[in-house]
Amino acid sequence: MLACVPALGLLCCASFAQEIAVVGVQPAARSIGAATDTGISVTFDRPIDRGTIDQNSFWAFGRWSGTVFGDFAFGDDDRTVTLVPTRPLSAGEQVMVILSHDIRASDGSAMRAGGWSHQFWTAASPAPMALRERQVLDTRTVRNQSSRAYGGIGSDVNGDGALDISIVNEDTADLRVFLNANDAKGTFGEFLTPPTPLGDRASPNEPTDFDRDGNVDLCVANINVNSVSVLLGNGDGTFDASQVINVGSGPRGVAVLDADGDGDIDIVNTNSGSGNLSIMLNDGTGAFGAPTFFDGGGSGEWALGAADMDEDGMLDLVVGARSNERIIVHRANGDATFTQVSNRGSGGAVWMLNTGDVNGDGHADVACCNSSDNNGTILLGAGDGSLGAPTARGVDPFPLATDLGDLDGDGDLDWILSSFNGDWTLFLNDGAGGFGFEREFDAPRAGSCALMLDLDSDGDLDLALIDELEDVVIVVMNTCPADLTGSANVDDPEYGLVDGVVDADDFFYFLDRFVAGDLEVADITGNGVIDADDFFAFLDLFVLGCER
Repeated sequence: MLACVPALGLLCCASFAQEIAVVGVQPAARSIGAATDTGISVTFDRPIDRGTIDQNSFWAFGRWSGTVFGDFAFGDDDRTVTLVPTRPLSAGEQVMVILSHDIRASDGSAMRAGGWSHQFWTAASPAPMALRERQVLDTRTVRNQSSRAYGGIGSDVNGDGALDISIVNEDTADLRVFLNANDAKGTFGEFLTPPTPLGDRASPNEPTDFDRDGNVDLCVANINVNSVSVLLGNGDGTFDASQVINVGSGPRGVAVLDADGDGDIDIVNTNSGSGNLSIMLNDGTGAFGAPTFFDGGGSGEWALGAADMDEDGMLDLVVGARSNERIIVHRANGDATFTQVSNRGSGGAVWMLNTGDVNGDGHADVACCNSSDNNGTILLGAGDGSLGAPTARGVDPFPLATDLGDLDGDGDLDWILSSFNGDWTLFLNDGAGGFGFEREFDAPRAGSCALMLDLDSDGDLDLALIDELEDVVIVVMNTCPADLTGSANVDDPEYGLVDGVVDADDFFYFLDRFVAGDLEVADITGNGVIDADDFFAFLDLFVLGCER
């Protein structure tokens, strides 16, 4: 082994130094219950050169709250670096952490070429599941002209800390953004006009920050025109004209991840007609080169997700092959290439998949919906890239969306399946990855997607249910946290009932205000009208012992 010559300086030493290793992260990779105000820490095996740590080499993105801004703190003799956020993350969201290969140690040694990336979830507050419809958003400009609202994104697109709803529409080929009023009630006005143009039959989508300006950006697959659109956010709910990238035939799934370790986010998509995948590399400004194609390992590659399935600190690809009903895991090599490591039956013809640790063992698992088989399946990960046999749950015909989130706030991921020829079906997790039927939410015509997110900023998860034939988004609020008890009339001491107990006195007080038409007290649903929905909503709160 050659020795470093001091006269030649640091570069000589660095060329022979061992690569920096990550030896610990907090919150833990794939964990579910991180505090929303948590610092994001990475511990290395040696002191780090502080000059190589900045918002480009070490950053994070919350799927709903967006880019994590903050200051860096150093500890453990500069072995531990902590990103201290300037504002909280959103409750119950998945967060991606990205470290570039440009980070250096104080001895001059470098990170591996593939960099480092992991995911974790923030905690959602306990909730009693008193789920009540709050508002219905219309995605159409003219009621009898279809927009076909297929997919939705719940990210904060105007940076005010409240989560917005952006809908991708197949027929009108555009994006329609509903801004949150930021009134702590989860209310929305009409969508912004004009909508942002997309390609014909725009559908699968993912949020991220491609150009690293702190604004939420989007990528969307356009099925009928064989392309992927990149939308760069302006930070006010609008988006710049997209870059359109021609890919393979029938793009159906899309994933965002740092595939080459340079600290910016790249795009991978499936091509169901071509039977392959495309990868597009980001130049760091949000501009993408031409795609490179590679084999997905199945037949009819359709669904796609990104997660660290083998736990080596790089996000891998999980591919759902619809035609031969397989889930295929491709390990990231860190150089924008991938190697297939497992291939497992999916339990049906996969339409969509997502990932998360559903049984609490620290490994990423896969949740699928299988449209022609009328079921959803859970495949448990082993932490080495392999998956267990699928466990199925039956639902209404043609399920085409699967979504995970801790809706009841008990520390595990619950599951909603959306059925085109039926309703939205909610399964609650028993903590060990067993899912029991909880309830169905009636769809006006066709359930296409469900977003689980904190719309009213109270710490628990609410719902945005998207119907692609009726072209509406049904906003459903999780009305109160489980540990909140008290009187329904806490803001009106005239009756002397502020006693911390929900009882008959509160019930009769509500009836008095209901009959009197008192919007402040009796408009439980918050729609500006007092009607039977308010009465039954109050009964839910009364039985659960909740304040309004």
